[in-house]
Amino acid sequence: MTDEAATVIVIDDDPDIRDALGGLLRSVGFAVNLLASVGDFLRSGRPNGPTCLVLDVRLPGQSGLDFQLELSRQNIQLPIVFITGHGDIPMSVQAMKGGAVEFLTKPFRDQDLLDAVHVGLARDRVWLENERALATVRARFDSLTPREREVMALVVTGRLNKQIANDLGVSEITVKVHRSQVMQKMGTKSLPELARMADKLKLAPGKPHA
Repeated sequence: MTDEAATVIVIDDDPDIRDALGGLLRSVGFAVNLLASVGDFLRSGRPNGPTCLVLDVRLPGQSGLDFQLELSRQNIQLPIVFITGHGDIPMSVQAMKGGAVEFLTKPFRDQDLLDAVHVGLARDRVWLENERALATVRARFDSLTPREREVMALVVTGRLNKQIANDLGVSEITVKVHRSQVMQKMGTKSLPELARMADKLKLAPGKPHA
């Protein structure tokens, strides 16, 4: 994962600024997509690897701040470095509260932009690693039978086999078999690790998981 090429997406309606930023970012080894509007981004989509968005605040159509809000509403993770020639304090506060990496006012130092992009890409690498780890846990959980999911939900609360058997109306031996299958399919021998997996899955304590 860490070997995947990093991509910086620049969205600015000024072609001269796009070209200048593209040259700067390519000079330090980044793959770069240069776009003129949010609509162009929506049509092209985000790359699979680590990505950081360098986004102008004022754009034709949807503004940069409106786009940040839309991404948040859709629960789409994408680190954003805002750039603007017409920034003010309320704008910067809104951007940073929305999770922006940085808010830079034109003209800004090249190094300030590069530093912010590096922070954004590092943040996205961590997010991608977490998402892929979660996808693995989800796939393992999906392999469980409905009864095994019920047992897992009770096991991670610390209940004993005898208690789980009573909860589910089955024999203790049956619970032991299901519990062993759960541990095997989830790829762990540790109850604390199984509990962490359940937490990642937002598995309701002591309740069958739909």
